[in-house]
Amino acid sequence: MEMDETAVVARVRAGEKDAFRLLVERHSRDIFQLAYRIMGNEHDAEEVVQDTFLRCYRSLSSFESRSSFRTWIYRIATNRCYDRLRQRKLEPQPFPDDLESGDSVIDLVPSENPGPERHLLSKEIGERLRRVVGQLSASERTAFVLRHFEGRSLEEIASVLDITVNSAKNTVYRAVQKLRSELQPLRAAQ
Repeated sequence: MEMDETAVVARVRAGEKDAFRLLVERHSRDIFQLAYRIMGNEHDAEEVVQDTFLRCYRSLSSFESRSSFRTWIYRIATNRCYDRLRQRKLEPQPFPDDLESGDSVIDLVPSENPGPERHLLSKEIGERLRRVVGQLSASERTAFVLRHFEGRSLEEIASVLDITVNSAKNTVYRAVQKLRSELQPLRAAQ
């Protein structure tokens, strides 16, 4: 039987250090995917995951259970990504090639046997998508990734970004509008 997050957090707070491993096992993959999509490369994403869990362990006593543990740790991870981007004064890297679960853009195009034109169009869409997502602000990129790749609610996005739900909605909307305007010329080409 799997222990719920509240019980695991309580065990860690009670001094049972091995219980923290359960939290790491449950969330490390998701935190890596989030960090990879924000940072744009594996090395930085791995460092964000390590920083996130270190910060989480040190700050677990301040976790107040007002939100879910998952939302709380996502917020820590997002802040670690922002800190890394600021420290290095990096522009976000181009969006990773593996858009979702290793799928490439061409795999997402619904066609039994796409012809060469379809392959070319899919490649162009993928390149433009990566470029535009890479140009989004850190908050727009995070909100877009959380909403459209992680399937998070606007309430969760607002909590992670420490903004109002309306601001989260507007941030996702701005990101989508930027993507639409960049991809619009390709729609006409179909």
